[in-house]
Amino acid sequence: MKMKEFLNIYYNGKRSLPDGFIFDLQLFAAEDEGRTEEPTEKKIREAREKGQVAKTQELSTTLVVLFGMLVVFVFSSWIYGSLEGIMRYYLSSFSTLTVSSKNIQLEFMNIIFESAKMLSPIFLAVLIAGVVGNVMQVGFQFTAHPLKWDWTKIKFDPATIMKKILFSKQVGMNLFKSIFKVLTIGLVAYLIIANDFDSILGTPDLSIALALKMILLSGLKIIIWTSIILLVLSVPDYYFQKREFLDSLKMTKQELKEEYKETQGDPHLRARMREMQREIVMKNMVQEVPKADVVVTNPTHFAVALQYDSISMEAPTVIAKGVDSIALRIRQIATDNDVAMIENRPLAQQLYRDVEIGDIIPEDLFYAVSLVYGELYKKKEFRQAI
Repeated sequence: MKMKEFLNIYYNGKRSLPDGFIFDLQLFAAEDEGRTEEPTEKKIREAREKGQVAKTQELSTTLVVLFGMLVVFVFSSWIYGSLEGIMRYYLSSFSTLTVSSKNIQLEFMNIIFESAKMLSPIFLAVLIAGVVGNVMQVGFQFTAHPLKWDWTKIKFDPATIMKKILFSKQVGMNLFKSIFKVLTIGLVAYLIIANDFDSILGTPDLSIALALKMILLSGLKIIIWTSIILLVLSVPDYYFQKREFLDSLKMTKQELKEEYKETQGDPHLRARMREMQREIVMKNMVQEVPKADVVVTNPTHFAVALQYDSISMEAPTVIAKGVDSIALRIRQIATDNDVAMIENRPLAQQLYRDVEIGDIIPEDLFYAVSLVYGELYKKKEFRQAI
């Protein structure tokens, strides 16, 4: 059967093969069909707040094993002495004790206390290693959200389950890591034991303490070399986990639109708000333009209204400005209220661009504005003479 005929028969779903088998092409579809957009910062931040972060377990596990083994090696003499004291006590003095429920309870509590005292350095080192391994990757983040039970995530879908088991990159990566770790630990252990084989064979001739120390030293070398190799493995695994994490957070175009509406607001609402702001600006200008001394124009595209009060103002102030339709409105109000208009194209454009409403003009425009006011006073004197 040709490929084109095959696709025509089995396109988009489950169909019967010619020999009677059932085949579902959706097993090979993308895990999140339609989720083609990269996750936004908001999506990543929300996932982090829920405890969903990109990290590799190899780093934390390796540090836990390494720290724990180092503590055992450092405190081995003390641990050995404590175990020796416990054994000496029970082998020599336990027969003299009176057997009663109270004495048994006391001895049980003593054993718990001694065991906790010996194991506490190891537990503390393992705890610190686990925290350090996670903080190094994702920083400090505490959340109880993963402990919440979510019934919506419980879905029995055999096709999806088989797909995740057989065709998931995560499963493939975990299988590769497991095989790699078994081979690595086996090879390292073989090389170190082969190198120390003669010394290990001689342990029966040594004291128990020296024999344990030698065996522990060989074990420590195996742990250290294996940990170094696994730490190297954790680097590519971290980037793989990060890529998988970002892929799991990918969004559809509709989700992007919904998030944009949540963060930026509805476009129609924002357009209405801008329209209301323009109405407020126009209303204020209608009230302020009649108070202006002069309106500097482009003459058609720009209009800037200036006002100067020598008692309350240090310099002329821009009380209204606009471009195109707003500029036309300013000129109309100025004409209706007998406010002088003077054409000065460069000055009108620079005032509109550099000076906000309510601000005084900058020093570099003092001369140009003084010429405008000089021309304005000449017009007033001419009118008064007439």
